[in-house]
Amino acid sequence: MNKIKTMLCAASTLLLISVGTSGLADSGNFAGPYIALSGLAVGAAADGTGTGTSDASRGSITKTKVNVGKAALGTGVEIGYALPIGETFLLDLGGSYLSGEAKLSYSADNDVGANTDVSFKVDKFTTIYIAPTIALSDTSSLYVKVGLTEADIGVSGDITTPGDLSGTTWAIGTRTVLESGIFIRTEAGYTDYNGISAHGKTTDTGTCSDNCGIKTSSSYSAEPTIAYGKFSLGFRF
Repeated sequence: MNKIKTMLCAASTLLLISVGTSGLADSGNFAGPYIALSGLAVGAAADGTGTGTSDASRGSITKTKVNVGKAALGTGVEIGYALPIGETFLLDLGGSYLSGEAKLSYSADNDVGANTDVSFKVDKFTTIYIAPTIALSDTSSLYVKVGLTEADIGVSGDITTPGDLSGTTWAIGTRTVLESGIFIRTEAGYTDYNGISAHGKTTDTGTCSDNCGIKTSSSYSAEPTIAYGKFSLGFRF
C-alpha cells in the first residue's frame, strides 16, 4: 500500500509540473459534463484483531486471524463536469456509485465447535471527488483524484453490525476522448476507511453444545483499506 501512495504523490508532482510545460494539448477537448458506466475489481486489506475469553463452549476467540477476501468484480455509474483552467489544465468534479463486495473474514485458531467464524462485507461505494487533470494531447489526459467515500457494511456470524464506513479515496487515471464525445477512462486507487468494531450478541453465560453463538465479551475490530481498479466507458456532452 505504501508503494501506491508513493506512486500517487509522484504522479501529483508530475501533474503540477506538466501544467507549465505542456503546450501541445487543448483542455477544451475534455471540458464539459459527462456520464460513464464502469466495471471494477475491488479487494481488501486490513489490520484486525479479535479478543475474547477462554470458554471454548461459548465460542471464544482467544486466538484469531484475519483473512483478506479475494478481489471481486462490480459495476457502477459516474457523472461529473470537467472545468477548464487554462490551455492544458482542468478540474474534474464528480461523483460515482460503485457496487462490488470486499470481504474481511475472522477465523478462530482453536477448533471449538462453535460459531466463532465471522466476516465483514463492504459494498455500495459512493464517492464525491475532485480530480486535477492535465491534457497530454488533444485526445489523452492524465489525472489524480481525491474524494470522500462512504460504503455499506454487513456482517455474517453472531456479532453486532457496525455503522457505515467513511474514508478518503486517492487514485490516478487516464482519460481518452474521441471526436464523437465517447471516452475511455482507466483508474487505479484505494480508500482508507475509519475503523470497524463489533462484539458478540450472546449474553448467556452457561455452557452449550455446537452453534452456541459469540459472547458479548468477545470483540472484533479492523482498519480496512479497499483497493480497486476501474475501467469506464462514457460520453462527454
